[in-house]
Amino acid sequence: MNDNPTSRDFLSRLPLTLIYKEYGGFEKLNILDKGLTMEDAPTGSDPEVGDIGYFAPWKDVNIYYSDWNYSKGLIKLGRIESGLEEFTKKLKDMHDDFTVTIQKMN
Repeated sequence: MNDNPTSRDFLSRLPLTLIYKEYGGFEKLNILDKGLTMEDAPTGSDPEVGDIGYFAPWKDVNIYYSDWNYSKGLIKLGRIESGLEEFTKKLKDMHDDFTVTIQKMN
C-alpha cells in the first residue's frame, strides 16, 4: 500500500468484505458506503495493470487488470506485488460479481 492519507484511511477500516463487479473492461470495482479521506490527495492518476485505486467521485475501490487513462479523482492506494500476471488474468476472466475479504497481514 502507498503511504498517503487515503491509503491509511482504507487500511484503518480493515478487515473489509467487499463485493466486486466488472466495470468498463479494465477494472473490477466496489462502491464503499462511506468515502475515504482526500486529504493531501493528488488530483488524479494514470492506473496500470495491478494498481489498486480509489475513485473519489463514486467512492469506489478498484483493481485494474488493464492499463487505463488518466482519471481525475483517482487516488492510487497500492499495487498487487506478487503473482500479478496470474491474478490479473483471473480478474479479466471473471464476469460475475465476487466477494473478497481484505485484511492486514502481520
